[in-house]
Amino acid sequence: MSRNGRVLVAMSGGIDSTVAAMLMHEHGYEVIGITMKTWDYATSGGTKKETGCCSLDSINDARKVAVDMDFHHFIVDIREEFGDYVIDNFVAEYMAGRTPNPCVLCNTHIKWKALLKRADALDCEFIATGHYAIINENEGRRYISKAVDTQKDQSYVLWGLDQSCLHRTHFPLGEFTKPEVRQMAFDRGYQELAKKGESYEICFVPDNDYRSFLKRRVDGLDEKLNGGEFVNASGKVIGHHKGYPFYTIGQRKGLGKAFGEPMFVTEIKPESNTVVLGFEDELIKNSMRVSQVNAMKYPEIPEGLDVVTKVRYRDNGTHSLLHPENAEVVVEFLANVKGIAPGQSAVFYEGNDVVGGGTIHAGFNKPF
Repeated sequence: MSRNGRVLVAMSGGIDSTVAAMLMHEHGYEVIGITMKTWDYATSGGTKKETGCCSLDSINDARKVAVDMDFHHFIVDIREEFGDYVIDNFVAEYMAGRTPNPCVLCNTHIKWKALLKRADALDCEFIATGHYAIINENEGRRYISKAVDTQKDQSYVLWGLDQSCLHRTHFPLGEFTKPEVRQMAFDRGYQELAKKGESYEICFVPDNDYRSFLKRRVDGLDEKLNGGEFVNASGKVIGHHKGYPFYTIGQRKGLGKAFGEPMFVTEIKPESNTVVLGFEDELIKNSMRVSQVNAMKYPEIPEGLDVVTKVRYRDNGTHSLLHPENAEVVVEFLANVKGIAPGQSAVFYEGNDVVGGGTIHAGFNKPF
């Protein structure tokens, strides 16, 4: 009997989840490993070799660690659960002219739900993953804070986790840097794993070509979108594009046409298959509306809370004030922000702590 209880560890076969399992084992937990197959790349019509968390090689790597460390390991097929929600939403959001963040959606609605369901079936009190983040607690309420390794920090994609998830979750890598994690794998005899590369692609688009993915998923996409127009802010036609789902707010490269000066996507109008182009200053907004808000550090988002708001994963964040309005939050930026893309996540930070987050509905300019 373990001294700390039983934990179900999500194991992709990569270095992070493997070291997470090792650390939980060394910390006195009874570890059970689980590898979830979320996606079969062959069904997408892709041409490259399947790689990443769903490949046979990765599954075998995870199983080998479990055998070496003498704990149980299970492989669970959740392709139907994953596909129906995450992939259908991914396609629907692009077709609606928005830019989705499937990793946030997967964490919030699929991965944790699937893990906790299997944890309950296996009598596991806790779950653990290889995410780089820290869980803190104040007066019984748990919230996520940034990882020690700021370059690997994944708090941005975890804003949707609720209290029931956070009270049962461990992030054993949050206090370590990536080089330290590699060294831990090396020191424990996994030299090849320590050298293993990382994938930054969407798991179900492993060739990173989401345009081709959309074409394979949406029947007649080329015919439906043929003849779309680039227009300027006044509605004047200034060119032709390949279809509005293939563009995102703030995009400058890949427009397929030289305009003589830098032009950016400033608006997408799916109902008319129109993409609005403008100059860089037309992307600047001082406010945005955020929906589907999850309050994390506090039971509710306080009025006028002073935070730093990130509007994309690699964003440094902008000083801002939060104004709750019913189920939404209006973000008042204290410095202008460029390239706010509807569908992306907005995450609010108080120092290193995640106050909460939500889905960007729209950016706008408002006189305060």
